Amino acid sequence: MSKTDLIMDALDQRVARREERRNFFKLSGGFAVGAVGGAVLGACSSSSDTAVAQNPPVGAVNNDVEILNFALQLEYLEAQFYSYAAFGTGLPQSSLSGTGTQGAVIGGRQVAFSDPLVRRYANEIAADEVAHVNFLRTALGGSAVAQPAIDVGGTDPNGAFSSAARAAGLVGPGQAFDPYLNDNNFLLAAFIFEDVGVTAYKGAAPLLTSKTFLEASAGLLAVEAYHAGLIRTVLTAKGLETPTQAISNARDSLDGASDLDQGITATGTGNAAASNIVPTDANGLAYSRTVPQVLNIVYLKSAAGSTSGGFFPAGLNGPAGFRTT
Repeated sequence: MSKTDLIMDALDQRVARREERRNFFKLSGGFAVGAVGGAVLGACSSSSDTAVAQNPPVGAVNNDVEILNFALQLEYLEAQFYSYAAFGTGLPQSSLSGTGTQGAVIGGRQVAFSDPLVRRYANEIAADEVAHVNFLRTALGGSAVAQPAIDVGGTDPNGAFSSAARAAGLVGPGQAFDPYLNDNNFLLAAFIFEDVGVTAYKGAAPLLTSKTFLEASAGLLAVEAYHAGLIRTVLTAKGLETPTQAISNARDSLDGASDLDQGITATGTGNAAASNIVPTDANGLAYSRTVPQVLNIVYLKSAAGSTSGGFFPAGLNGPAGFRTT
């Protein structure tokens, strides 16, 4: 079976789900988006559900379309990584165009999985992430931003994955971290993204003014949380607590003074031992990250005002608010 057939087989199982998502927007009253000093949200089914068209202040990310475009670019990143890892190829050109500058992908390759379960999980997550890209692009219509330049390569010692792994102490100076080398490297690379996606959607929820978009965002958040829980579970089963904790510490060193990250290290002993599959605060709630905090991690920079770097070497498409703290 060809790589194209493999991709189509994996995606076919989600075609109905994607169509239901698209129909949701149609049944909810529709919407229109345009560009007035940036993206502007149009109408939903009732005045109480409608976001007011606005020109956001410079440095702010405060209307629904800008928030969804930020999410779209994170989904581009995840979809490219998982698609390469699972199927050996990235997103099609038809899923990359939009407003702003379309960038190239420093791509990876298919992982030669040794564990059939990890291969199946990778295929499922890849198909979900590709569906997320298509869903958000359809929802945003003509206001969807193009995919920016993305680095998901695996053999460059100066590439994004190697830089992230070096910050966590997983590789030394001049060494490359290849997320496509084996099952364990793939899982550790996936861990870099998944928890960040959950906290990003959680942080965006209070900023959305359209109930239609909020419902859709909640659905995306739920899927990312399922993915994160799955990755954390498999990492625990494979005994990768130490490198996972190192990645968690590295993320915390980038996103500010607050401790918003947790590894998978179990606590307690004997009958009191517990896993840490779900990272939560004292109330059992997931953490939130702001747009700048997320950018600190994906740009791999803690310096205030950074506008590019790491997994997005040329930055994101969008407003001036897409910068680090």
